[in-house]
Amino acid sequence: MSHFDFSFYKKSADYVKDVIKDEPETALILGSGLGSFADEIENPVSISYSDIPNFLVSTAPSHEGRLIFGKIGNKKVICMSGRFHHYEGYSFKQLSIPIRLFKLLGVKRVILTNAAGGVNESYSPGDIMIIKDHIKLSSFSPLAGENIPEFGDRFFDVSDMYSSALRKTASEISKSCSLNFHEGVYMYFGGPQFETPAEIRMARLLGADAVGMSTVPEALTAAHCKMPVLGFSVITNMAAGVIPNSKITHEEVGEEAGKISEKFSEYIKKVIMSL
Repeated sequence: MSHFDFSFYKKSADYVKDVIKDEPETALILGSGLGSFADEIENPVSISYSDIPNFLVSTAPSHEGRLIFGKIGNKKVICMSGRFHHYEGYSFKQLSIPIRLFKLLGVKRVILTNAAGGVNESYSPGDIMIIKDHIKLSSFSPLAGENIPEFGDRFFDVSDMYSSALRKTASEISKSCSLNFHEGVYMYFGGPQFETPAEIRMARLLGADAVGMSTVPEALTAAHCKMPVLGFSVITNMAAGVIPNSKITHEEVGEEAGKISEKFSEYIKKVIMSL
């Protein structure tokens, strides 16, 4: 990978601009098993990640690896079907690439979705958590290293990173949806192993409601770029130790996400239309 300067990111953006010939307003990054939303995009222009200069390639199972531009109603969206994770071997610096591409395309806000393990014992698989804040204990940041002032300030505020205004909208719209919604705190673990029962007890003590292996690097990069974030966790399983003697599998995660993906896609469409 070449040096991560402004021109590095601009090269990706120039290529995508040339293909889509338009300016998306909302960007989405879809988590495990939630790729079906991409099928809802009207007049789609689809770009394989491998065609975009300086972009990354998704290696996680059930992550498709395409950038899709189009419309939801009259709203212009760009959607990543398949995301990147630190556990795939990417540096946190590399994980800044998609969001910075969005910024250079003119995107105004970012919607992040993930599959997560439920820590809060009042949650159940199939529930949706609107993310109000996050916890990460490791000191990494996708913004470490030389600051690029074209994207944002060296030191930046994250007190309303998961935008309270967007959460309010999401909450209102959830009232007309048959899925069960909560608002809570997401805790980041690097993976790829699922968390231990002891780590889950710690997460609960610290105030986490759900745990997962994504979203936080993207949210931090968006905050640096001053782009409001709306985050959703689909609770696909209860985290380790919550249900005695039960094991967690990647298949279970995908299966549970698949069960609600149609209803969740409909809900996300309504949210985008209202923005």
